[in-house]
Amino acid sequence: MLTIVLRPLFVLFLFSVLTGVVYPLFITGLGQSFFPRQANGSLLWQGGKPVGSELIAQPFSKARYFQGRPSAVDQITANSGASNYGPTSAKLMDSLKERIAAVVRSNPLADKENLPADLVLTSGSGLDPHLSPKAALLQADRIARARRITKESVIALITKNVEQKQAGFLGAERVNVLKLNLALDAMKGAVDE
Repeated sequence: MLTIVLRPLFVLFLFSVLTGVVYPLFITGLGQSFFPRQANGSLLWQGGKPVGSELIAQPFSKARYFQGRPSAVDQITANSGASNYGPTSAKLMDSLKERIAAVVRSNPLADKENLPADLVLTSGSGLDPHLSPKAALLQADRIARARRITKESVIALITKNVEQKQAGFLGAERVNVLKLNLALDAMKGAVDE
């Protein structure tokens, strides 16, 4: 009777150690050895302090900063996800109208009919850290006015920070909003309001 009870307990203990200790330590060791930056969250640092991850969106609301893609979860990682509203949802249509009005209000030169989708539609995770170059360029005038710099210098900064398609054909060209805002803060001659 004792062997009948001890054998399953031993197997439970063995697999608990293998899958709960050995395997996670092995994978952590591989990650730290071959991809330490990514394994530690792809953090961006400024002045010796982490300011965020380049892989997770952060909210920016001040006029002097590029504003990222809207988030159905307010960029809270604990409950990432989409709103799951369908195309016939009245709530979705109302929120789209509000977002379009907000983009046009904060970017007076924005053409309401040709707004980039990523400025008004949320991503599947709600944590997308990128914008299309077109969405970033649309904000250049507002940022130039708020920082008292030329629009051309903002456009040059956007162009310099465009990330190309992965492997030359996967995805689309994009701009990381946090990196772009950090580059804005590092610009010489910019005056914040």
